Amino acid sequence: MMKRTIGIDCRLGGIAHAGIGRYVSELVQRVTKSTQEYNWVLFCTDKAQATELLSGKTPNGSIRIVYAPIQQYSLAEQMVLPDIFNSVHIDLLHVPHFNVPILYNKPLVITIHDLLWHEYRGTDVTTLNPLLYWPKYWAYRFVTQLAVTRARKIFVPTQTVKDTVKKYYPSVDAKVVVTYEGIGTKLTTYAPKVAPIKREKKHLLYVGSLYPHKNISLVLTALQNMPEYVLEIVGSRNAFQDRIRAEVEEKGLTEQVLFSGRISDAALATEYASTTALIQPSLSEGFGLTGLEALAFNTPVIASDIPIFHEVYDTAAVYFDPYSAESFQKAVAEIEKPTTRATLQKNASVVRRRFSWDTLAAETLASYAEVVAKL
Repeated sequence: MMKRTIGIDCRLGGIAHAGIGRYVSELVQRVTKSTQEYNWVLFCTDKAQATELLSGKTPNGSIRIVYAPIQQYSLAEQMVLPDIFNSVHIDLLHVPHFNVPILYNKPLVITIHDLLWHEYRGTDVTTLNPLLYWPKYWAYRFVTQLAVTRARKIFVPTQTVKDTVKKYYPSVDAKVVVTYEGIGTKLTTYAPKVAPIKREKKHLLYVGSLYPHKNISLVLTALQNMPEYVLEIVGSRNAFQDRIRAEVEEKGLTEQVLFSGRISDAALATEYASTTALIQPSLSEGFGLTGLEALAFNTPVIASDIPIFHEVYDTAAVYFDPYSAESFQKAVAEIEKPTTRATLQKNASVVRRRFSWDTLAAETLASYAEVVAKL
């Protein structure tokens, strides 16, 4: 049988790209082990990214790196990237996001992590001028429509996201595949040996971006009545960080809120192991990977009471009304109880076993095989 070649758009891979970056990294490291069945072409931004994705391993005869220094969501992505994809022979392309070039018309599969911007739109969710925002928004809708229509398979991280995709694109339901994510390989290696930090105050940890739907403003409101707590915000800088910093100052919380920026996996492991609780206050999410990672360290998770978190965290979290600061305060008080913490740790061990990057990779490879068999 002819050996097929699969390409993966890896430009969003690596620690710099948060949750999607973790997904791409964990996927690539696993599926590319299947070198007897497939040849692989990894489209990376630069050498540093390629090295990170392959964990320093040198590409072999079955794995080829092609550099594609094209900015995501740009005009060049639509106009130039198809030529880079077409510069090498690939039988199937995996784009791990919605941003498929409209001029690329060969077989592909995609990953939809969420349809957040279908659910939340308008000038309140952007820092762009309305004259720029609305054209970009409708371009996003057009590109997404084209991507889900052309894709032979659509991977999603949860049943909740599958239901959302079905709501907006009912005709594609049969080709949507749920592949649950897992706990990062590097993080799990740190878990047994990390030395927790001793802190002067009780500590809450948030890991992620600061878009309005992440609902950090509600947490800041609650913190005004929780002087014994410090909130640490870990994550790469984004357009909304200045707004949150201004809100922190306005609410008199400069001594209670720490912005740590992007940190290494080793440092993140230490934070997970050293915090009172990991908070997930989002109004909408595609998976909630950081909460699952926190569970690897038996760290309590406080999550907003929305379907996605119940699907992932199940009984291993304390939930609160994401529109009530008082409800958040009660949830924090609940996880301080020794009986609650003991129950959460017991439940976390059960929940963790449901999620594995190895399983995700195996399910993804099975879908690749199904697609290429029909080419």
